[in-house]
Amino acid sequence: MKTIALVGTFDSKGKEFLFVKELIESLGLATFTVHTGVFEPAFTPDVNNAEVAAAVGENISEIAAKRDRSNATAVLAKGVEVLLPKLYDDGMFDGVLSFGGTGGTSISTPGMRALPIGVPKVMVSTVASGNTEPYVGTSDLIMMPSVVDVAGLNIISTRIFTNAVFSIVGMVKFDSKIDVEKKPLIAATMFGLTTPCVNYAREYLEARGYELLIFHATGVGGRTMEQLIADGFVDGVLDITTTEWADELMGGILNGGPNRLEAAADNDIPQVVSLGALDMVNFGPFNSVPKHYEGRNFYKHNPTITLMRTTVEENKKLGEVIAEKLNRAKGNTVLMLPLKGLSGIDVEGQPFYGPEEDEMLVETLKANIDSSKVKIIEMDTDINNKAFAETAAEQLVQLLDKAYIK
Repeated sequence: MKTIALVGTFDSKGKEFLFVKELIESLGLATFTVHTGVFEPAFTPDVNNAEVAAAVGENISEIAAKRDRSNATAVLAKGVEVLLPKLYDDGMFDGVLSFGGTGGTSISTPGMRALPIGVPKVMVSTVASGNTEPYVGTSDLIMMPSVVDVAGLNIISTRIFTNAVFSIVGMVKFDSKIDVEKKPLIAATMFGLTTPCVNYAREYLEARGYELLIFHATGVGGRTMEQLIADGFVDGVLDITTTEWADELMGGILNGGPNRLEAAADNDIPQVVSLGALDMVNFGPFNSVPKHYEGRNFYKHNPTITLMRTTVEENKKLGEVIAEKLNRAKGNTVLMLPLKGLSGIDVEGQPFYGPEEDEMLVETLKANIDSSKVKIIEMDTDINNKAFAETAAEQLVQLLDKAYIK
């Protein structure tokens, strides 16, 4: 029988979870309950809080005695993160549903994120309409606003809880009958200002039997791609748009984190990397740009995004860190250098045209790249030139063919 795991604080929200449990079972599915509260639950769960704490070597009685909410939340969240994937691997459930405020959400979501992509996971939360990145991360976790607090059964909460149940039941109960042809998967990065390049490359690769997963280089896009590479989902990487490093170093809003550009190198996945949109740092509306950048070259991309041109010195820093990351590779890596522009607005006549800035980036990379690990190809074009895009795609195909033969 298809089973839905209910993960939550059954001590403080026992009535609410019993309502949900009974509703799921009335629809013909089984439930598997995991108690993540500190104190005694309102009903007997399948996995108690002592087992959750023990998963990370902690004692629930000692945690309760301390009455330290922060410590309890941290321990139980880690316990759920360790335990939930093991329970899924043991076949105990097919999807997971949870409800909570800030504490309950913080406890349940690490374990939900740790489940494989495609496993249905729904979090009904009081913080679902705010910044959900700390809870969702790079997973396919669905967050649903609770509208009112998860505290009691009323005309609003019961409707929200019921909708959440119907959604998870539908995801678990119905199997897709669509047959998708399995093709070698390529992960690619794209930005609005590098779209022509990636589209040309996609056409080239799709014509040769490859399928592209395109990630928008907005910070979470890069982190998601890195995670999928590390998890073994893709066969090759076309990392055209490495702009997230500009935001990481200069404090922009679309940073991909300090581990960006590591997964393919560390896992020896064939990769072709370029310098897409490293001419810019991304901020929010113009009035949100940090004061210390006053007087710089700005471009208002749209009402909510302001771009800032990177300087010669900043491009030196970018070249050094990108070289450091690519030098982690064991081979199977090509760095493509477009000498006439890094984005659609970094070409002659456009607002971010900067030959000196781009030259510093290119020369720094050439000076720091280990040529025994990374092949460098320079082309006298901008990044969105069709010949550049197709050369990058061709190089990736060659790397993939070599990796396949090896």
